[in-house]
Amino acid sequence: MTTFEILENAKRIKNSVAVMSTEQKTSALINMAAAIEDDCEAILRANTADLNVVRSTMSDVMLDRLALNAERVHSMSEGLRAISKLPDPIGCVLDEFTRGDGLTVRKETVPLGVIAIIYESRPNVTADAAGLALKSGNVCVLKIGKEAFLSARAIVNAMRKGLKKAGVSQNVVSLIEDTSRESANELMSAVGYVDLLIPRGGKGLIDACVKNAKVPCIQTGTGICHVYVDEFADEEKALNIIENAKCSRPSVCNAMEVCLVNRNIAESFLPRLHARIVSGRYENPVKLKLDEDGYKILGGWSGCYKAEENDFDTEFLDYVMAVKIVDGVKDAISHISSHSTGHSDCIVTENAENAKFFTRSVDSAAVYVNASTRFTDGGEFGLCGEIGISTQKLHARGPMGLSELCSYKYVVTGNGHIR
Repeated sequence: MTTFEILENAKRIKNSVAVMSTEQKTSALINMAAAIEDDCEAILRANTADLNVVRSTMSDVMLDRLALNAERVHSMSEGLRAISKLPDPIGCVLDEFTRGDGLTVRKETVPLGVIAIIYESRPNVTADAAGLALKSGNVCVLKIGKEAFLSARAIVNAMRKGLKKAGVSQNVVSLIEDTSRESANELMSAVGYVDLLIPRGGKGLIDACVKNAKVPCIQTGTGICHVYVDEFADEEKALNIIENAKCSRPSVCNAMEVCLVNRNIAESFLPRLHARIVSGRYENPVKLKLDEDGYKILGGWSGCYKAEENDFDTEFLDYVMAVKIVDGVKDAISHISSHSTGHSDCIVTENAENAKFFTRSVDSAAVYVNASTRFTDGGEFGLCGEIGISTQKLHARGPMGLSELCSYKYVVTGNGHIR
């Protein structure tokens, strides 16, 4: 089926999906979850086929993004079940008032319509996106990179079986079959068919969509996330946070990429940092890219290199971290303002005034005090998944759950009123 035919089908059913009852959506989501588990073996076979094609050309951390196992497939199903239990976001009254002449004005939530998502090598996004879109009364059109196409197709085929069993149109979720850039361009220019475009992936994909899209587009994903270790930090706490933020899953957008260290503690802290995430890690030690002052302290140590020009503007998505020594909280904020992508940034400090100043001054979607940036996630924020993490301010910011997939309209009721 061509991209245009898929979009036509999506547009044709969007009004009927918008008025589905909560019970219909719940039934569809539960059946989709069961169908994914029933098709687990087929999904894993497809994923193995994808992995076999790219294994020799993709890094281990990126292979981890692509890889599925029985536990991850089960997590997709559980995610859909969790979404099914959330309150229905459609038809909620956001505001209502009655004028002096008796005219009633009500503001209520409505679906956006057709949501298109372009994403790369994370097949689990397939189920999250479809589930959140359906629960919010939207139709979902997915385009995944060729590296994960077989995996996504198997997941979509399973979910469509669940939709059919629930008596819901299978066109509620569709996968673009053309993996070329041309189909991405079609989605970007599908005025009148796509109500919102969400790119999820690397900087190149997001920049291309933001620059070229003729349809409304949410800027998401790219995460040059910072952790600033203040002179008043609990250093053991800082080491735990950094190790988690950098090493627990470096291939995701909420992993930290830059460590800023206060000059007053740098000589004592950097050797401890090296011991924790470089020499102390026998598997996947982190490579440190240090600024000039940092290199004076750790230069010649294993895994330590001079930072290059673009290292503080790079989303490494790997066991690599840039390190810079700063003069204080204001200097840290200045650096973040110049280099952050507005995703997630953290201060580690026991000084309440510095923490307050940092959170008020750093203009990112999520700002942390003494906690890992890895928490920037729809599930961790209680949204039961996410369709993306917005790094812009209109109309959504941070993890995008159900409420961010809704718009609103005014319903005005009168009794023969005229103006």
